[in-house]
Amino acid sequence: MATEKTASASIESMYRVFTVAEAPESTLGRIDQQISHNLAGFLQDHIVAVEKDLDEVEKDFSSSEIPEQPIFVSEQTQHLLDKLVAHSVHTASPSFIGHMTSALPYFMLPLSRIMIALNQNLVKTETSKAFTPLERQVLGMLHRLVYGASDAFYERNLHDHSIALGSMCSGGTIANLTALWVARNQCFPADGDFKGVRKAGLARALKHYGYDDCAVLVSKRGHYSLSKSADLLGLGSDQVIAIDTDDSNRIRPDRLIGRCEEMKAAGTRVIAIVGVAGTTETGNVDNLAEVAAIAKRFGIHFHVDAAWGGPTLFSSTHKHLLKGIELADSVTLDAHKQLYVPMGSGLVLFRDPLTPNAIEHHAQYIIRKGSRDLGSKTLEGSRPGMAMLIQSALKIIGRTGYEILIDQGIEKARYFAAEIKKTSEFELISEPELNLLTYRFAPESIRRQMRNCTPQQCREINELLSKITKRIQKTQRNRGKAFVSRTRLNPPQYDYQDCIVFRVVLANPLTTRDILRGVLEEQSGIAAEPEVRELVEQIEVIIRKAA
Repeated sequence: MATEKTASASIESMYRVFTVAEAPESTLGRIDQQISHNLAGFLQDHIVAVEKDLDEVEKDFSSSEIPEQPIFVSEQTQHLLDKLVAHSVHTASPSFIGHMTSALPYFMLPLSRIMIALNQNLVKTETSKAFTPLERQVLGMLHRLVYGASDAFYERNLHDHSIALGSMCSGGTIANLTALWVARNQCFPADGDFKGVRKAGLARALKHYGYDDCAVLVSKRGHYSLSKSADLLGLGSDQVIAIDTDDSNRIRPDRLIGRCEEMKAAGTRVIAIVGVAGTTETGNVDNLAEVAAIAKRFGIHFHVDAAWGGPTLFSSTHKHLLKGIELADSVTLDAHKQLYVPMGSGLVLFRDPLTPNAIEHHAQYIIRKGSRDLGSKTLEGSRPGMAMLIQSALKIIGRTGYEILIDQGIEKARYFAAEIKKTSEFELISEPELNLLTYRFAPESIRRQMRNCTPQQCREINELLSKITKRIQKTQRNRGKAFVSRTRLNPPQYDYQDCIVFRVVLANPLTTRDILRGVLEEQSGIAAEPEVRELVEQIEVIIRKAA
């Protein structure tokens, strides 16, 4: 192992660390060019991951000691290129189709330099200046996309420092938490001598308003961030009540109404009903208009988690799938998903701009009352100027550009679903509503013969098919040429038994039909290998017994 070259710590060397390279031929200039060249090659490489066991990678990051003396920038740069970049996941690869992280537009890299170099802190106008009205503009642009209010509404509210159209967050988890935080505080406001839940706490709030408990209702396909939010807000994660879904993974309105009535009779205050616009596992969308009507009937805050599916609103062809989202009291969007902005950028929007005042906080040294500071209505304090990158994406890609990206993603998902159906080895489990789908290894001959099996034998066969699907997924991932993820679903055609399935997300515009066919071909090849064939033979034994 090569020894790192060390430098000497001095005020002069510290000064050099904080200055900009003066010329391209300087040391830092050459390093900058090397990084740009290396990353360009990395991003153009279609290999998902170089095959190296994570245990081996951990050895490169095993020291917990902070070096006594500094090392040269060139040394650290080379270390990162060799040990970090070389063994990172190629999320930009068009064959990386397993998660909601995709390629970024090329302009994000140079524009990110502006954001990093300025290092603005959006908690306070004193550390952000022009970034604050820019962030308000971005919230207004996306608020208009979701709610479509009048020109007069945005002229009146966009830069009114006493209200907010939404809150910028680091992602969907914080956005969902913020929405539920607002909903909780609105449920238990100050009343007479009671100072409100934000000051008195949840126990006193429940006692004052005469409730035994409180809860959040969402479908079984709701995101796990809701449970974390309930934990943090003092409700308890068990109080996120999962409502049954139909065979298309959408919340069942009849079951939702029934649970609302049960909660009311039991003295439990439902602080929010959450509709899902693009479930994480299958990409399905709840009937948002119907859920909104139920929330209104019971006087409950209606939140829509549209972290994934929200940008479908750009599509003239498919935006009807989100009909009713404009009725939501709050909506979560993730810019680092289908707005194609770097990781760490999400937001929550509020139909009524007065709503965020329920969580307003102030301090004397910062975010004082009456100031224009956005930090008074956000959970996170110090925040980077990610709104600059969102604004840039919205303007450079434009509504029409996003429409093209959304439409082609959904079209590719439908094409891939059709290709899966054509094969004799794979079974489509969930039809794509947006640009997600699931399928599994389940040869047509096995599926046909399962009709003659007993329920117990079917369960045994499904368990073996799950093992095979898992093995194919792990093998394909380890080989690094392509990647699909896996999850566990309960298909109605198999009496809702747990089944491991492949999960595919098609958001990368560089993913072609040839690549999709290649993914299936590689999986088919893995299925023919001895380790998988052994499991298939076990299934055949069960089938012969059933004959």
